[in-house]
Amino acid sequence: MNEQIKEITPQEVEEQLSNGKQLNIIDVRENDEVEQGMITVAKHIRMGDIPQRLNELDKGEEYIIVCRSGGRSHNTGVFMQEQGYNVINMVGGMLAWTGDIKTP
Repeated sequence: MNEQIKEITPQEVEEQLSNGKQLNIIDVRENDEVEQGMITVAKHIRMGDIPQRLNELDKGEEYIIVCRSGGRSHNTGVFMQEQGYNVINMVGGMLAWTGDIKTP
């Protein structure tokens, strides 16, 4: 079943951040991937930890889900959407990200 979720490009995310927009970004990559850098305002919750940590998230907010290339974030987004969350998948993932990053 191929669920549809909203999508956003890395360039659109970067543009919104540079315009001062407050974004809720969740990076669902594994720890070793995040060590190579993540979007500065992102929160790291590994994909496998999402079901146990949904209570940390507000269903009234919108979340941009990020992974390495866009596949895991899509799957995570579909799951979260089924749980009633408002999510957007960042297509292309961190492979396509050219903006600022932070390392933990």
